[in-house]
Amino acid sequence: MDLFVASVFCIVYLGMALGGLPLLQLDRTGIALLGAIAMVAGGALRIDQARSAVHLPTLLLLFSFMVISAQMRLGGFYDEVARRIARQRWSDGTMLAVWIVVVAAMSAVFGNDIVCLAATPILIDALRRRGSAPLPFLIALACAANVGSAATLVGNPQNILIGESLHLSFGGYLRTAWPPVLGGLLLTWLLLRPRLRRAERVAVADPAADFDRWQSAKGGLVVAVVGALFLFSDLPRDVVALAGAGVLLSSRKLHSRQMLGLVDWNLLVLFIGLFVVNAALQQSGLPQRALQQLMAWGIPLQHHAVWLTLGFVLSNLVSNVPAVMLLMPSTPAGLGPGLALATTFAGNLFLVGSIANLIVADAAQHRGLQLGWREHARTGVPLALCTLVLTLWLA
Repeated sequence: MDLFVASVFCIVYLGMALGGLPLLQLDRTGIALLGAIAMVAGGALRIDQARSAVHLPTLLLLFSFMVISAQMRLGGFYDEVARRIARQRWSDGTMLAVWIVVVAAMSAVFGNDIVCLAATPILIDALRRRGSAPLPFLIALACAANVGSAATLVGNPQNILIGESLHLSFGGYLRTAWPPVLGGLLLTWLLLRPRLRRAERVAVADPAADFDRWQSAKGGLVVAVVGALFLFSDLPRDVVALAGAGVLLSSRKLHSRQMLGLVDWNLLVLFIGLFVVNAALQQSGLPQRALQQLMAWGIPLQHHAVWLTLGFVLSNLVSNVPAVMLLMPSTPAGLGPGLALATTFAGNLFLVGSIANLIVADAAQHRGLQLGWREHARTGVPLALCTLVLTLWLA
């Protein structure tokens, strides 16, 4: 049975690394789901064990913030923010700094992927009207979204998983995270400021903003209440967030079909599949034996710098959510904040290291711009390595 579990696990994580499997029309979600099915059908886990392996609070919190982000997106909030910033008569250097801070703040609350998806097309068009070269700002968008999402336990999926699994304090994590996050944002600006340049103005239509003040204000109020309860009450975070999502779904204007259509169901299924696959691996005892063997060979995995660096490297090999799920059972609670920071900052290393990066690159391509891996790496590699050092030093 150990051989079967190890084989299924290796195939699943190979698929996580490659983004698919040769000859099969599968993405990461499909691979994780089939892996979970194989573990149950092959007898590695019983149905009740597979059900227990799925961490419901993490899924509920993730779903709830997807609904909250959908509210803000349908209300035109992200579009309006991007337009207002781009219309200001600031210098490019000032605009870059403001853009980095605003994107980071929105990503910390609503998630980096959603912010990048909504803001990229509007930013490109606005920069072309200004006569500013878009590529440095696009790299800033992706990098600031990744760095900013590390600031809270709800900024990205892996932080939600770590916070719920290790029962981390929302306010305590915020106090730990803000120094390396601020350092990362400052470094983003310093790396990109010399690359700003003027470009030819392009006549691009500026359509009237489809901005619904009431829907955006309603979403903002729910976020404020949920955030306050996270900070100042002992209520379960998943229940608080779910209640907030329920309030937003009770709308006279926005149909629930619209809201739920923006929920990333694929990501939720990916989580479920990986929960089951990793539970089967843990039950086999293979990870524990592997860790003991590595320590016997003199590798100091108990040292926090080694463990967080391992999380950083794995995040670039198999993506950050699978890396966190793999490391989580052996991660002490004291290393939870550092693991959240390291695995999130790892997304800036390469263009393929974060879904947010790929969203920006894809949206740029649809606007006739090429954001290649070399262009991204000039900023992403030093930024990722420096923020890892900050994490090891400060977290």
